[in-house]
Amino acid sequence: MTQKEKELLIKDLCARLPYGVAVELDEKFGFNKGTHVLVKELLDLYCVEGMKPYLRPMSSMTEEEKIDYQAFFNYDGVEYPEEYVDWLNTHHFDYRGLIEKGLAIEAPNDMYKT
Repeated sequence: MTQKEKELLIKDLCARLPYGVAVELDEKFGFNKGTHVLVKELLDLYCVEGMKPYLRPMSSMTEEEKIDYQAFFNYDGVEYPEEYVDWLNTHHFDYRGLIEKGLAIEAPNDMYKT
């Protein structure tokens, strides 16, 4: 994992901390291997390399979520950018392409109840 990828992942995980995102931990950092809910004590630039969040691809958005999602946009683009990002984090969407980059795991359909 490059330094740039570590920084991107830690930036993303910090934003998701209040929303109970699940992460897969690697035992090489002294944690029990498996799925855990992210807590701030785990958020460290040195151990982020052994951590992958479970995120939902944008393509998994339900029809109801699409309606909520569209409410953030006006004709000039995003009207409420902070609330928009909070909404994406609350629903555990991968809006940064972390799954494609191998930095996150696609969440099973029933992992997060929306």
